[in-house]
Amino acid sequence: MPARSRRSSADTSPLARFRPRLRAGGVLLVASAIALTGCFGADSEVEGTADGDFADDGCTSVVVATSSEKVNMLDALADAFKESSQHEQLAECATVRPINVSSGDATRFLTAGGDWPDDDTRRWPTMWSPASTVWTDRVAAAASASLVGEPESFTHTPVVFGVPETMAKALGWPGAEIGIADFEALCQDPDGWASVGKPLWGSFKISKTNPNTSTTGLSAILMQSYEASGKTADLTAEDVAAAAEFSRVFEECVIHYGDTTGKVLTRLYDETQNGAGGSGYVSAVALEETSLLNYNQGNPDSHTVQPGETLTPPKEKLVAVYPSGGSMWSDNPITVLGADWVTPEQAEAGAAFAAFLQTDAAQEILPDYGFRPLDASVPLGDLFTAEYGVDPAGPAVTLPKPAVDVVSAAIDQWTQIRKPSSVLEVIDISGSMDEAIGDGRSKLDGAIEGAQATLGHFRASDEVGVWAFTTGVESEAGENIVVLRGVEPLASDKESVDASLDDLRFAHRDGTPLYDAVAAAYDEMVARAQPGRINAIVLLSDGQDTDSEISLDSLVAKIGASSKEGGDDAPVRIFPIAYGEGADTGALQRIAEATGGQWFDASDAAKIDLVFASVINNF
Repeated sequence: MPARSRRSSADTSPLARFRPRLRAGGVLLVASAIALTGCFGADSEVEGTADGDFADDGCTSVVVATSSEKVNMLDALADAFKESSQHEQLAECATVRPINVSSGDATRFLTAGGDWPDDDTRRWPTMWSPASTVWTDRVAAAASASLVGEPESFTHTPVVFGVPETMAKALGWPGAEIGIADFEALCQDPDGWASVGKPLWGSFKISKTNPNTSTTGLSAILMQSYEASGKTADLTAEDVAAAAEFSRVFEECVIHYGDTTGKVLTRLYDETQNGAGGSGYVSAVALEETSLLNYNQGNPDSHTVQPGETLTPPKEKLVAVYPSGGSMWSDNPITVLGADWVTPEQAEAGAAFAAFLQTDAAQEILPDYGFRPLDASVPLGDLFTAEYGVDPAGPAVTLPKPAVDVVSAAIDQWTQIRKPSSVLEVIDISGSMDEAIGDGRSKLDGAIEGAQATLGHFRASDEVGVWAFTTGVESEAGENIVVLRGVEPLASDKESVDASLDDLRFAHRDGTPLYDAVAAAYDEMVARAQPGRINAIVLLSDGQDTDSEISLDSLVAKIGASSKEGGDDAPVRIFPIAYGEGADTGALQRIAEATGGQWFDASDAAKIDLVFASVINNF
């Protein structure tokens, strides 16, 4: 039994039924030319890329590029497919291999034309299963309908707001109807949580993902337009335009735009387990119901659960608020790609797997993984209960997917009304940055080009500054710091910022006063932080601190002071990039966690362009 075997008597959680295939992590190689078309989420990394998983087993290999939350489930479905009549009817056996590629990233890869951007052709997908047909529609409109074939949904999950249970009860849950307009009112009220009798909780904070790469982020902005228009169907581009002010106010509550809900939920989980309850970090998270179910079982990032792995549920669960105005659903299609690299044998096997997913045998597996079957008569099982924070009867109102032009209008509007950012990039220029990264560049070359490539993400009104640090230099910011550009509106200044970054190639390079540089940058950003902006520091370092006066413990105490219970109306979050194999990942992770930021792994220094883009995707 592919989804229900090997449950011990001591482990009674629904996740104990999972029997995922062991996987080794790998990373998707993305050509820098593609990076120019937009920012990529961190979940664009491909899992399941070890030679053992992709070794020739004598069967036709069918790779499915899918959003991260479905990898576990598709593994189980792939096993069950081997025993199905659909598989038996094939001329030769087929092995289905899911890999993790975010929906937005796959959309960009497919619309860019050419080959799939991965060095290993074994990982080029035969099939694609994004979270929503919104993405297949966009590829069909921007490239060709034949490329995405005939997508067909095989499961679905609604988009909800996950709220810590204590906070939800303060809003009247579960008895009261709660809508997006209620969240917007809390955003607009300067008293925040005090307006509902909880002054210690500070301001109302929302976490959302970037709609350019995330289905949840895209669904959330469409749900805002539905709410503002008062409609539950037939949303138009004119409705989206009329909702601009409503959505702008809603966006003011956003703490930062995460690249994945998994990283936001991991941060919330860590704070909850450490006793803070998470209230200083976030009040509501826009997410898919299946992600909330994973969180409440102790799998906040929806990773592939390994055999024998023990999951610890959070001390306080999230409960699903199904907005009273309605929810959009991620309809999770699957399709055989009409790409040149797909062979007739792969296409035939892919079509057989797609047909299997519509069968009762496949549909009965879905609820064990937090997904709803298409057939409402299929029992939802143990997960879909109040114990795990969901209501099997919700949502009461379903919002239909708008037309492609309406989706495009919503994304374009978000680009203009999203919360503005104030970002200081702090770059390590110590001597080790001269080391080669294997692609003809030095570490410093990669850092410069990565920073330059992300400038197009910022708007003219966004504030951007650049500092560099090493020993033996001095500037108005203090010893061991070079100010290439103060934090000020970018305006039309991108070319001069490019030139300033290029100047780093000729800079003096010596020691690594990492902690002192972070402390100085934090003081600078706290002094200028504004409640109406996302205030952040992007820190890139390839080594360990060698020359600071402040210790790591003292630094963490200093920068973590404002992220305690209740938080701050203008927090400054730090997003470190651990660059190369010598970076002090433990210290950088502590720095990120102290401020409610997140750290990024660029241990493969040649992929710094992709990682830098992923970081900037948060703003």
